[in-house]
Amino acid sequence: MTPERTPDSLIQRKQLRAQQRIIDAADELFALHGYDAVSVSDIAARAEVGRTTFFRYFGDKTEVVFAKEQALLDTIAQASADDTVGAAHDCREAIEQLRPTVLSLCAQVAEDPDAYDRHADLVEKHLELRARDALKTQQLASNLSEMLRSRGTSQTIAVFAAQITLACYETARRRARTAADLVSESRAAFDEVLKLGCG
Repeated sequence: MTPERTPDSLIQRKQLRAQQRIIDAADELFALHGYDAVSVSDIAARAEVGRTTFFRYFGDKTEVVFAKEQALLDTIAQASADDTVGAAHDCREAIEQLRPTVLSLCAQVAEDPDAYDRHADLVEKHLELRARDALKTQQLASNLSEMLRSRGTSQTIAVFAAQITLACYETARRRARTAADLVSESRAAFDEVLKLGCG
């Protein structure tokens, strides 16, 4: 017998669909008209939702550009929940622990090459978006550091390893000519760092 879906799950699915419509609408409008020419009202109208619904999910139109960041944070949270991994005792071990998570993040980001290219192009053209991108990237590093800390790694090692890991991620983003190169470039950056010997 198929279990009945609860009202909460139906409501949640409806909310997720509305949120996705907003993201898709913004993506289409930014591609067609450019970021500056598109307003919140334009996005809401394209998504067939009211402005109130828009602001239920996003603080401003800039947040829509980075809507997929939550999925990356969720990936880090899932990795943090793995209680089979213990404390890292030195920088090298900490970086090795973070490496698979960051490679997973790169793979997620590269899943849709066209969306990756549009996002990168949009961010590159707008100072406001570059500033928000820097903040979002530092949030990833902070969460990676907290992941290590939750395993018992010292604060000093956790912060340092997370920032080195962030540098590998940023290096990959700048070296990658296409989304498909992101994982391989990230792996190469980690290899280079670990060859330096930071134990």
